[in-house]
Amino acid sequence: MNTFTRSVELLHRAMDVNSLRYQVSANNIANSEVPNYKRQTVNFESELKRAFESEADKTHKFELTRTDSRHFALEEPYDWKTVEPRRVTDWTTTADANGNNVDAEYEATVVLKTQMNYRLLAQLQNFEFSQVKLAMRK
Repeated sequence: MNTFTRSVELLHRAMDVNSLRYQVSANNIANSEVPNYKRQTVNFESELKRAFESEADKTHKFELTRTDSRHFALEEPYDWKTVEPRRVTDWTTTADANGNNVDAEYEATVVLKTQMNYRLLAQLQNFEFSQVKLAMRK
C-alpha cells in the first residue's frame, strides 16, 4: 500500500471516529439531566497506536510457535484497518446527587473540539488530493 492510500484511509477513519465522538457527546448532553445516566466516550486512538506499534516492532519480538490454530497468537502484529472505535461508559464517577455524571459544559467543549478536529481532518484530506492533482498536471 502506498503512502497516499494509507494517509487517505487513515484520514477517512479519523473523520468517521470524530463523527461518532460528536454523536456520543451530543447524546451525553441530551441526557445530562437523566437520573443515573453515565457519560460515554469514544476510545480509538490508543488502540490504533497499539496496532501501529505492533507493526513497527515485529522485527525485535520473541516469536512463539503455535501448534494449534486455537492457541493464542501472542505479540503478532495486527492490521490497523481492523481497529474499531469503542464506546466506553464511565461507571466510576458521579457528578450529581441523582447519579448522573455528565458535565454539560465539558461536553459542549468536547463537541467544539471535535468539530474543529473534523475540519482539520477535512483540510488534510483536501491537501492530500491537491498534491495528487498537482502531480498529475506536471
